[in-house]
Amino acid sequence: MRLIAEDLACERSGRVVFRDLSFAVEAGEALAVVGPNGAGKSTLLRLVAGLLKPSAGTLTIAVEDSDADADAAVAERVHYLGHKDALKPALTPVEILEFWSAWLGDAPKGASPRAALERVGLLHTADLPSAYLSAGQRKRLSLARLLVAPRPVWLLDEPTNALDVASQETLRGLCADHAGSGGLIMIATHAETGIPTRSLALGGRA
Repeated sequence: MRLIAEDLACERSGRVVFRDLSFAVEAGEALAVVGPNGAGKSTLLRLVAGLLKPSAGTLTIAVEDSDADADAAVAERVHYLGHKDALKPALTPVEILEFWSAWLGDAPKGASPRAALERVGLLHTADLPSAYLSAGQRKRLSLARLLVAPRPVWLLDEPTNALDVASQETLRGLCADHAGSGGLIMIATHAETGIPTRSLALGGRA
């Protein structure tokens, strides 16, 4: 599997965020999207996720002929974790993960909600309303979503925000496992994550 962008351009509110942007991400690889505030890091991830449309260029995924979903759109293959955690305060972590698993997941392939919570160190919160979770715990619950509803492309926007040292190590382990199984990862970041990546630098402010 290969994610390929060719001559991408994006305009928002009449301003060019970036143009003539080309890159490729291979199976098992992580790409860090870096640059100053306003350079378009988050915008690029949202574009790959299908939440924005490019004003020019193409974005495709090349897959093996044996892939049963070879015609699936890029957006159907991605998990996008943005700045907003999309957690309902009244629901428990288990209920939230059950929802995401049912909506996005493939039950035979995904982890159970409790197994995912254990992996991110939140099993003790499984049956508490999410309103009681700290910012770091909410971020870890968002990461658990990657496990219950597996998809080959992870788009992570500033994934280390609100994570303590131990939780950042958990994130690195999740990314290593995903890349090791042939997944693709794009990370928008302004800080060192400790995740082995190559970098795509975006330019000036939009």
